[in-house]
Amino acid sequence: MEPWRYYNLKEPVRPTVYEFENARGYLDHLDALGVERGLVLPNYGIPVQEHGFSLNPLILDSIAQNDRLVGGLWVSILPVNKERTLEALTHAGESGVVALKTTFLLGGNPDPNTWDEETAELAEACFAAAEEHDLVFHFHTSAGGSSDINNYIPLVEKYGKRIKIYLVHFGGGVSGHIKLVPQFLDWVEQGYKVYADTTWTIGFGARWLLTEIEKRGVGADRVLFASDEPWSDFWGEYWKIYGAPVGDELKERILWQNYEELYGDRTPR
Repeated sequence: MEPWRYYNLKEPVRPTVYEFENARGYLDHLDALGVERGLVLPNYGIPVQEHGFSLNPLILDSIAQNDRLVGGLWVSILPVNKERTLEALTHAGESGVVALKTTFLLGGNPDPNTWDEETAELAEACFAAAEEHDLVFHFHTSAGGSSDINNYIPLVEKYGKRIKIYLVHFGGGVSGHIKLVPQFLDWVEQGYKVYADTTWTIGFGARWLLTEIEKRGVGADRVLFASDEPWSDFWGEYWKIYGAPVGDELKERILWQNYEELYGDRTPR
C-alpha cells in the first residue's frame, strides 16, 4: 500500500507502520504470535477503486502455496468496477478461496432499495458466486454514512438466508454496537446466516455481545476472532475476547473453533 495524503495532510503517510508484502512475511508474523492458521483478505486502505482488486493475485498465490492460509477475493457492486469484479469471480471456485470482501467506503450503499439495475445485476453475480461456492461475504461496517448498520438491515433480511453474510467490525462504533447486538442475535434466532467479528469494537462492544450470547444461549457459533492487521493489532483484539467476563468455552469458540467450522475444512492439504 503506497503512502497517501489522507484527510488533506501536508505529506503522504503510511499509518499502518508495517505491512505483509507476501505470504512468507505474513506467516512469519503468525509464527511470532503463535498462531497456526489465518484468513487473508486484500487491504483497501487507500481510496483507489483498483487497489483492492490489484491484491487478488497475491491472495490467490498465497493460499495456493500455503496450507495454513485461506483467502478472500476483493469484489465491488459498483458498476464502475464491473469488469474487475467479474474477473475476480472467475476464481471463486479455486481451492482455498472461502470468502468475498467489499466495502462501501469507496461509494455505493448496501441497502438493496438504493440500487439501480446495473448495481443490482452485479450484486446478484456476487451473491450467486457466494451461494454456488459456499463463500462467506464480508462487508465492512462503520457508524454513520453508507456503511452504517441501518443500511445493512435490508441487505441481511433480503439475502441473509441465501448466503453467509459477515459484518466486519460489528457495526464499527458506539451506535453500531447498540443497534446490532440485539438485532444480530435476533437474526440468528430467525435463521439468518449472519456472522461477525469484534475488530474495532469500542470498549463495551465485545463485552456486551459476548455476555448477551451467554445470556440468550444463541450466537456462540457466529462470532469470530480477527486481528484486522495491519489496521488494528493482534493483541488488542485478542484481549477483547480473552479478557471478557464470559466462560472459557465461549472464548475458545470465538478464538479458533468457529474459524475451524466456517473455513477450516476447506483449507488445501
